[in-house]
Amino acid sequence: MAKIKTIEEMERIRCSAAKLGHKFVFTNGCFDILHVGHLRSLAEAKKLGTILTVAINSDESLKKLKNMNQPVTCEAERAELLAGLSCVDYVVIFD
Repeated sequence: MAKIKTIEEMERIRCSAAKLGHKFVFTNGCFDILHVGHLRSLAEAKKLGTILTVAINSDESLKKLKNMNQPVTCEAERAELLAGLSCVDYVVIFD
C-alpha cells in the first residue's frame, strides 16, 4: 500500500514536505484492536497539521510491551487498516 513507508522513506518525505512548508503531525501506538476512539483521536491529530504520520509498534515490540504471545492483529494488517483511514497520510512500523 502506498501509504505504508519505511522509516528511511518517511525521513525523506518529511524533509521534502518541510521545504514546502507542510506541517507534520506524528503519533504512535499499538492499534492492536482498532476502535472508534482511535479514529476520533487520529481525526483530531490530522487537524493539527498538513501531514499525519502514524507509527505502529511491530509485532515483536508489541509482544514485549504487552507481555503477550501474539498480537490480536498482525503488524501488516494493522498498518493496512490505518492506511485505509482518510485522515492518515502515512504509516510506519517501528521496533
